[in-house]
Amino acid sequence: MDKVIVYYHKEMDTIDIWFGNPDDEVVSEEAGEGIILKKDKDGKVIGIEKLYVAKTLGIKQPLPVEVVVA
Repeated sequence: MDKVIVYYHKEMDTIDIWFGNPDDEVVSEEAGEGIILKKDKDGKVIGIEKLYVAKTLGIKQPLPVEVVVA
């Protein structure tokens, strides 16, 4: 995959960052407080999920989304 896909889920206050195909996820593994690694069948990390985004940043409302491509 030659692109990064980012999903922000307002209702769940999570952000998913994919640098592999999300359909290839077979395993999720907690890597630290509120950080989940998404892995494919070979154990390669293809995505990261951050839980409690607004809470972690001390924001009282859902985050606005801005897309920047560099």
